Amino acid sequence: MQIALIGCGAIGTALLELVKDDAGLHVAAIVVPAEGAGAARAVAERLGLRAQVVQAVPAQGIDLVVEAAGHAAIEQHVLPALRRGVPCIVASVGALSAPGLPEQLEAAARAGRTQAQLIAGAIGAIDALAAARIGGLDVVRYTGRKPPHAWKGTPAEHGRDLDALTAETVIFEGTAREAAAQYPKNANVAATVSLAGLGLDRTTVRLIADPAVAENVHQVEAAGAFGRFELTMRNQPLAANPKTSALTVFSAVRALRARVAPLAI
Repeated sequence: MQIALIGCGAIGTALLELVKDDAGLHVAAIVVPAEGAGAARAVAERLGLRAQVVQAVPAQGIDLVVEAAGHAAIEQHVLPALRRGVPCIVASVGALSAPGLPEQLEAAARAGRTQAQLIAGAIGAIDALAAARIGGLDVVRYTGRKPPHAWKGTPAEHGRDLDALTAETVIFEGTAREAAAQYPKNANVAATVSLAGLGLDRTTVRLIADPAVAENVHQVEAAGAFGRFELTMRNQPLAANPKTSALTVFSAVRALRARVAPLAI
């Protein structure tokens, strides 16, 4: 399978490291802006990859596109690839909180008679949540808890010194759509939970900076006619980016390997 990877940042690089020796998976192209081409070539050379570094998904010879670069990449690269009939795996699920983008993805996939797959990323039980929606789902709550330094560079810094926190501090409460707008780099889990369940406007979100934790802690509570469940995950952060759980990379790798595995779950 010939793959085009969009993005070669922390997630993209970690993904390349894990799949470089996988039989049946060949990263043929790494798609990055011109200013990122040098760094991407260095990564490819270090890993012994023969991938071409380009600024757009090649028009031919690509069987699957994997996105790991954010909202702009979805509009610029994923939508055109879907319209050409190339299936895509989308890691930046938080970008789908933008009005109209989920509908654009669906329309592009329909036009190309293919599919855009949204990976679960850092959270589990997405299959159970989506099934619960069919059975009757009334309430979905997501709580994200991370160490204070993981919230740096976000609105959490406004009016508070994250380094000085000595107790857990709620930095946001609201809907998943509001969370995605204010914390776009931390929005993937909330958006994934929302899209699988009640939607961005009916999913409640609570974000916490907690100096007592070293991991990224995700909790989902759901209840309805199907019953109820509670899920708590304590994920190690990605070494190159503490805002991202390492499990996000593993989720993308799993999705890739499932495309060529004789038996997949």
